[in-house]
Amino acid sequence: MKRFTSIAKRFIFFLFNIIFWVGVYFFYTYFLGYGSSNTAYVDAFSAYLMPITIFLSYFIILYLIPNYLLKKKYFLFIIYSCYTFIISFTAILLSIFFGLVFSSFLEGSNAKTLTKSLPLVIIGVYFIVIVATSLSLIIYNYLSNIKNENLKNKFLQTQLQLKEQELKFLKMQIHPHFLFNTLNTLYGFALKKSEEAPDMILKLSNLLDYILYQVDKPSVLLKNEIQHIDDYISLEKTRFQESLYVNFTKTLYDETIQIPPMLLLPFVENAFKHGVQTDGVLNVDINLKTTEDILLFHIKNTSIDNKVNKNGIGLENIQKRLEMLYGNLSKLSISSIKNQFIVELKIPLKNGY
Repeated sequence: MKRFTSIAKRFIFFLFNIIFWVGVYFFYTYFLGYGSSNTAYVDAFSAYLMPITIFLSYFIILYLIPNYLLKKKYFLFIIYSCYTFIISFTAILLSIFFGLVFSSFLEGSNAKTLTKSLPLVIIGVYFIVIVATSLSLIIYNYLSNIKNENLKNKFLQTQLQLKEQELKFLKMQIHPHFLFNTLNTLYGFALKKSEEAPDMILKLSNLLDYILYQVDKPSVLLKNEIQHIDDYISLEKTRFQESLYVNFTKTLYDETIQIPPMLLLPFVENAFKHGVQTDGVLNVDINLKTTEDILLFHIKNTSIDNKVNKNGIGLENIQKRLEMLYGNLSKLSISSIKNQFIVELKIPLKNGY
């Protein structure tokens, strides 16, 4: 298929050249014979101008421009252009001379032959050379733009595929991490044969559905993400009983807005995983607020280690996700103050979601 396309392009290019030079020949006959009744003489004389016109045009197009002008060798281009002009001027004079000599047998006694003077004939030849050269530069620039645009599109497509693969990989890293902790919770209640186990299984089933199916979507409703956060908190409350206090406040401008899946839930999971009980209670405070164009997510949990660990797999993956999804438009702040581990997230809501 590619070979056929290449042959077709070459044929079209060849056909275009033939049509152009046929047009040039008719231009010469019209230009030189305007007002003349001796068309045979004009046709013959025009034919003698064609070889030098064609050779000079292709010499400039195929040699001077590619080897000097396009390679930005401007000084050499000017020098060789001057040489070309001197040699071509002489060649044009010879062509005119041979045209006058070998077309003389077609001169009629009363028929008027050429209607243009020698300087106008020379100017006419250079005019055609300039037109041919200008057309070649326009075509070259057009094809170069198409080629550059195709290369740019291929590069962007490759970059997009790499980002999608990396994003998928990051999601896959988050999933086992989250599932391991959730299943541990259910396992503990199964050992105790708790009556709350069926409800936990139902909520875990919803979480699994979210992780296995919904998470591959580019975006989900904010209310769905909130619902799964509530399910996760409910699972943890069942596990911790009286040793857990969670405050989840929501101030939503519109709960039907779209956000990337599994964007907020890992922060909640991380708060329970790394949170530490103080005075026998693990405190987790979550605040979610949205405006028309911004989402603010604030979560803090009790901790006894004031050293902030930003290199954990979960948080590191989320940071990479945010970079790929929002670039520098998002802001993630992680800190630890007075036995409180604090995460603050700010993302735009009008960046494709």
